[in-house]
Amino acid sequence: MKKNITCLRWTAASIVTLLMFTLHVGAQDTFSIVAVDITTGEVGSAGASCVGSSNYYPHGAAILSDVIPGVGVIHTQAAYLLGNQVNAHNMMVAGSSPQEIIDWLIANDAGGNATTRQYGIVDLNSGDPRSAAYSGVNCMDYKNDTAGYTYSIQGNILLGQEIIDSMQSRFLNTEGTLAERLMASLQGAKVIGADTRCASPYQSSSLSAFLRVGKPENNYDSLYLDLWMAYPQTWGTIVPVDPIDSLQILFDQWQVSTGIKDPGASVSIPVIIRYMDSGQVQFDFSGCPAGISLTFEIYDPVGKLLISQPVTSQTISISQGRIASRGIYIYRAITSDHRLAASGKFYLQ
Repeated sequence: MKKNITCLRWTAASIVTLLMFTLHVGAQDTFSIVAVDITTGEVGSAGASCVGSSNYYPHGAAILSDVIPGVGVIHTQAAYLLGNQVNAHNMMVAGSSPQEIIDWLIANDAGGNATTRQYGIVDLNSGDPRSAAYSGVNCMDYKNDTAGYTYSIQGNILLGQEIIDSMQSRFLNTEGTLAERLMASLQGAKVIGADTRCASPYQSSSLSAFLRVGKPENNYDSLYLDLWMAYPQTWGTIVPVDPIDSLQILFDQWQVSTGIKDPGASVSIPVIIRYMDSGQVQFDFSGCPAGISLTFEIYDPVGKLLISQPVTSQTISISQGRIASRGIYIYRAITSDHRLAASGKFYLQ
């Protein structure tokens, strides 16, 4: 057990990566849920925000999610600081309870002002889960949180209490897997201006959304389910599809293509997306292991296959000339034995 715990601790490289990302996002993140399933041992989280994406992973709202397989989940949001997330992570790995973690963070805030932070934390605790939430008095209104036996829901800069109430109701009254219940909870917040910053000019609930679930046997950096959708932070008009609906499309696709696979035989590869000044979208496969044969596919949001080509170089570029119109599209990387190795959403300007 000690060996596994050591591997979960934040490394210098992961801290630098997240620090680079935090330079590209706003200070606030909004509605989110953390939860565990004591039957399956799964832990997961979902959330959305009017913070968009940069060129760094994680994208948009996903920065706040810290899913630790077999242990629990932490969300650090509102005036986000990396130092608080690192401290919370290491305390959970060391065995501290959610309330102990929050109490310590309040007393030892990395920025010296815990009143602007918001936390939601839940753990498995050997089948007797514990949860806790905190909303600092100086978080931007409307702010609130609610915690139950296996979950915690929290939000700031919200339209109102109805967002949290709807998320809670959907989570508690949806039957199915933890992932399905988390997705349903997020759909409960799909209201224009749920994050009030996104009412105008975007006419959406958010600019980014994510859904992440880890099984007990998963590695920290390779979760069973890790989906996100994000418009760029520079987006300036009405969004064509609400990020929560785009995430739903990804999740529905995942359930068909990935959810039915044997997770022990699955393959996961890194794909970096870069948005070029020319309007092209570049997919970087340079981090993929040698010897893997891949086919790259692009689908429109209703599932029509638009492009299918072998991956023969480290990068593939897509422009409007190849797809014909701007908008949101789905990409997939498929192995030679027809397993899904990577998938996600991207936008084409």
